[in-house]
Amino acid sequence: MVFLNPAVLFGLLAASIPVLIHLFNLRKLKKIEFSTLAFLKELQKNKIRKIKLKQWLLLALRVLIILFLITAFARPTLEGVAIGGTTSAAKTTAVFILDDTYSMSVVDGKGSYFNQAKGTIQELIRQLQEGDEAALVLVSDKGKDEIVPTSNLKEFSKLIDNLPLSYSTGTLHNSIIKAGDILSKSKNFNKEIYLLSDFQTGSLGKENMYSDLSSILNNKIKLYSFNYSGKEVYNIGIDDLKLNTQIFERNRPVDFTATITNYSKRTAQNIVVSLFLNGERCAQQSVTLNEGESKVVNMDAVPKQTGFVDAEAEIEDDEIMQDNKRYINLYIPKEVPVIVFSDNPKDDDFIQLALSASNESLALNITSKNLNQISSFNLSQYDAVILIPSGNLPNPERIKAYVQTGGGLLLFPGSVPNLQSFQQVTQALNLPSPQALAGKVNEDANPVSFENVEYNHPIFQNLFLKEDKKKIESPDIYAHYKISTQGKGQNIITLMDGSSFLSEYKLGKGNIFLFNTSPVLSWSNFPLKSIFVPLITKSVFYVASKDRNQNTFIAGENADINIAAGGTQQIKIIKPDKSEEFINHEKTSSDYISYNKTNIAGNYHILAGDKLIEEISVNPDPSESKTTYVSTSDIKDYLKKINFKGRYIPVNKDDNPAKIVLQSRYGSELWRYFAVIALLLALAEMTIARNTKKEIASV
Repeated sequence: MVFLNPAVLFGLLAASIPVLIHLFNLRKLKKIEFSTLAFLKELQKNKIRKIKLKQWLLLALRVLIILFLITAFARPTLEGVAIGGTTSAAKTTAVFILDDTYSMSVVDGKGSYFNQAKGTIQELIRQLQEGDEAALVLVSDKGKDEIVPTSNLKEFSKLIDNLPLSYSTGTLHNSIIKAGDILSKSKNFNKEIYLLSDFQTGSLGKENMYSDLSSILNNKIKLYSFNYSGKEVYNIGIDDLKLNTQIFERNRPVDFTATITNYSKRTAQNIVVSLFLNGERCAQQSVTLNEGESKVVNMDAVPKQTGFVDAEAEIEDDEIMQDNKRYINLYIPKEVPVIVFSDNPKDDDFIQLALSASNESLALNITSKNLNQISSFNLSQYDAVILIPSGNLPNPERIKAYVQTGGGLLLFPGSVPNLQSFQQVTQALNLPSPQALAGKVNEDANPVSFENVEYNHPIFQNLFLKEDKKKIESPDIYAHYKISTQGKGQNIITLMDGSSFLSEYKLGKGNIFLFNTSPVLSWSNFPLKSIFVPLITKSVFYVASKDRNQNTFIAGENADINIAAGGTQQIKIIKPDKSEEFINHEKTSSDYISYNKTNIAGNYHILAGDKLIEEISVNPDPSESKTTYVSTSDIKDYLKKINFKGRYIPVNKDDNPAKIVLQSRYGSELWRYFAVIALLLALAEMTIARNTKKEIASV
C-alpha cells in the first residue's frame, strides 16, 4: 500500500491530543466514610470500574477516529488491485514511444501494425483524466528539440490520428532516453512510458550504445511494452543502387548495379527488377533468391537527354512496400566549362587544340588565362581547371578548396623546368612531390616510353573500336619529373623507369589528374600521338564528372547540398511528394547548405529561381527490411543492461490494454473506506460517551 498524499500523515500527531486530555482529567476520589452507607460500597466500586473501562474505550475510539481521518486524507492506495469505483485519480504523465518506421507497415488480420499501435494510443488517451499530461516520441525522429508534454488531450489525439509512417529509422534505445528525460522533469505522481513497436531485430540499438539510465528511469516509472509482431512476413528489398559509370554522356550507356536481398524464410522465384530513367522503363532483369540470400544485378540504360536524370530501380510488391524502390540521379552536362591557366601562353596550345578537336558528344567551353589571373575568377563556375605552372602557384589554397568541394583538376608541369617550384605546387595540393627531373628538355637522345597502362580505368571506356584489342602507341618522353604515387593515388600510365606518367588522386569530393611531363614538344612528342586528343579529352570529362553516389543519402540523414550554381539567396527544394520548401541562404557564407528534412524517399530537386541546380536522392535504411524480431526476454535483458529501476509490464496483442494499465497504475484508493470507518467510530464514541455521562451522574 502506498499514499498519494503522504504529507498529510504528519497530522497523525493529533492522535496524542485525546490521550493528553484524558490524563489531565483524571481525578482522585476522596474517601468519606458513612456508617449508614457501608452496604452501598461494593455496588459503587463495581460501577466506577465499569465507568473507567468505558473511558479507556472512549479514549481508544477518539484516537482511532483521528488516525482514520488523517489516513483517509493521505489517500492510501493498493497497487495492482482494482476495486470497482476506487481507481486512482493521481495525476499522470504518459510518454508514448511510437515506432513509426516502415517495418510497421506489415498488415495482419487486425490491420497494419502501425494503425494498431495508433489505436492502442487512442484507447489509452481515453483513460487519462483532466490535468494529466501526454507526450509523443517517434522512433524515426532524430531532432534535438525538447519535447514538452501537453495536457490538451483532444489535440494530442488528433496528432496521433494524422501521423504517417516514416522512411527514416532510429532505435528504441534513443527513444527511451528521450522519454526518461521528459519524465525526469515531470512533477506528477504517475510516470509512465508506453513502448509500441514490432520490436524488429536491431531496433533496441547496438549494445555499445547502452549506458546506466537509472537516474532517469528510476523506481517511480512504469514501462509498458506493446508488441505487434507475430506474423511470418514475405519481404524482398533493394538494399543498394549504384552508378558504375563515371563519365556521363548523352546517348552513351550508363552502368547500374542493384543489390537485392530476400529477407523472408522462403525462396523468391523470378523477382523482376526494373530500371527507370525519368520515369521511363529502360532495362529489366529477373532474379531468384533463396532464404536470406543477396544478389547484385547489373543493368545498362542509355540516357537520351542532358541535364539531371532521375534513376530508379523497382521490384514487385510484397508485404513491406517501402523498400521495393531505390533512387539515384546523374547529371549529363550540355557543355563542360573548362578554364586553362598557364605561365606561358604557348604551353596550352596543344591542350586547346585537343579539346577543340574532340568529336565527343559533349561540348567543351574553353577559357584560357594567365596563371596570375587565377584569383580573379570564380572557379566554382567551371567543371574542370587545367594548370600548367612553370613557377610558383598563386593562391594554392583557392585551388585546393575548389577541388575539395567537387572540382576537377588536370595538373601539368610548365615548359620551363623548375623542380623546386613544381614540388611546392604538388605539396600545396597534398600530392606526392617529384623526386627529380629525368632527361633533358629539347634533347631526344634517350627517350622513355609507356610500360603499363590501366585499361580498366573509366577514361579508356569506349575509347577503342575493339575492346579486346586495347593498345596505345607510346610517345617518346625526353624529359619528365620522376613521380611516385607513394600510396596517395592510383597509377594510370607508368613509364619504363617506374615513374607515373599519369596518376589520379582524390582530394575531398574532387579528382586530380597529375601528368609528369609538360604538354609541349620540347618535353616529348606526346602532343603528336593519336592518343593525345582522346586521352586529354576523356581526362577532362572524367575529372569534371561528379560522383553522383555522393549525392545519395539515407532517409533522416543531414544532406550537404552544393548550391554554388545558384546565384541567388533563396533556394527552393521540391520533395518527392511534390511539396515545396524555401530556404534563404547568404551566398557569401558557403557553397553548401545542410538539409535535414529528408524523411521521404525519392529524388529531391533543388532550384534557384526556376533553374534546377542540383539533385539529391534519399533512400530507406535497409535495416528496416528485416523480418526477424526480439522476444520479451530480450527486452528484459536490455532493461537490465541499462539498469532500469522501474516496473516493466509487457502487454500481449490480445490483452485489454486499458484494463491492465488501470490495474497497475496505482490500483485502488481506500480513502473512502477509511472515512466510513472514522464515521462509524464517531457514532460509536457519541453513543458510549452519552451513556457514560448518565452513569457518572448516577454515581
